[in-house]
Amino acid sequence: MALGRRKNERQNSFWVATAELPRSDGHVFYQKLNKLLREAGFDAYVEVLCKPHYHKTLGRPGIPPGVYFRMLLVGYFEGIGSQRGIAWRCADSLSLRKFLGIGLAEETPDHSSLTRVRDRHPLSVHQQVFQFVLQVADKNGLLKGKTIAVDATTLEANAAMKSIVRRDTGEDWQEYVKRLMQEAGEIEEGDEPSVEEIARFDRKRKDKKTSNREWQSKTDPDSRIAKMKDGRTHLAYKAEHAIDLETELILAAEVYHANEADVETIGPSISAVQDNMIAAESDVNIEEVVADKGYYKNETLSDLEFTEGLRTYIAEPKFKGRRNWKNKPEEYGQAATNNRRRVKGNRGRALQRQRSERVERSFAHVCGTGGSRRTWLRSIDKVKKRYLMSAMARNLGLVMRSLFGFGTARSLQDDGGLADGLYSAWINTQGALKRLVATVNRADQKSPACFALALAA
Repeated sequence: MALGRRKNERQNSFWVATAELPRSDGHVFYQKLNKLLREAGFDAYVEVLCKPHYHKTLGRPGIPPGVYFRMLLVGYFEGIGSQRGIAWRCADSLSLRKFLGIGLAEETPDHSSLTRVRDRHPLSVHQQVFQFVLQVADKNGLLKGKTIAVDATTLEANAAMKSIVRRDTGEDWQEYVKRLMQEAGEIEEGDEPSVEEIARFDRKRKDKKTSNREWQSKTDPDSRIAKMKDGRTHLAYKAEHAIDLETELILAAEVYHANEADVETIGPSISAVQDNMIAAESDVNIEEVVADKGYYKNETLSDLEFTEGLRTYIAEPKFKGRRNWKNKPEEYGQAATNNRRRVKGNRGRALQRQRSERVERSFAHVCGTGGSRRTWLRSIDKVKKRYLMSAMARNLGLVMRSLFGFGTARSLQDDGGLADGLYSAWINTQGALKRLVATVNRADQKSPACFALALAA
């Protein structure tokens, strides 16, 4: 065989036969996922759902809704957070082209096209698609719903702290510090201090606070100043999961402003779970709620137990001395006492251990490997749409794992995964066939007499 040399300059072919185009058998995960979506009637459902948001006759046909939602699934399963990255990945991969149903002679949707389709479809459409996947999970026995666990995390917003401005005057940080320098007599009106002088004066100031009541982002007004999980202060959103504690299915994935307290958002999240269960036509009723001590509040416990009819397992923070229930509604004390008794029992301790493991795992999948820890969109409605689709993709992964034994495309690469098992089985089968052929050949070489003597022995 001669040595092949790479040509630095190569003239493209003017005409290529269809039979000569490169082909791909596709990725086994995406083949199975397409089969699951096809059997559930996913494409027909989303086309009927999205039809009212398009004109009946005018304009050229846009991206099919099935392709749009599949590209968002690719973002989760490939760990890509930005729409530019999703569009590039889909254009580059033959297996993903087959998953989307786009041929080599066709252009894949651009990131700007994804933006136009997302803006055209309201949040309610994305919520109904999420509920459709819950219905698919229910048909496969994954929707138990008796005990739900709630927890929250922060999402880094697509805005920098340098972009914050005063809510009252519209001044940015440098203009604000400059005004303080003038009021303190450090500079005269009209003087232009250097960046080093501004920074030096700012370091010496006392009682420096960056409050959401006084400051907001100019580029993303919906984001809020918050402390991230790694300790950094950043503009952020708050994502809250309510999961089925038995199957780890995400029943609601809500996004709130980062400065909203946990005790204020647990009620709307549980209401979203109940709405999703009804829309998914599930007969399961929620009976228990598990959460950490950040959700502990007398009013919250009372509302969940006596208004919603739920048993609470919310961790109780440490209080100094005995609690005083005077001049408080009787329901508050009763709900707190009942919650304390349940939390300290064996079942309560077991549920808290499961909550800390399984809810955090859902955040690790959606925000970590799913690429949703940092948002690349601005405004809370857009962030809600994108995050909800990532949670939907995670639920589809759980359905895939229950049916086929793998929940992501990358899980086939893990040690001890299905790919390694199939390869080992193939190698073992080859070895067994070789030994069988060798045994048959040795038997043929023996004379009939020797073979009869061997049988007699």
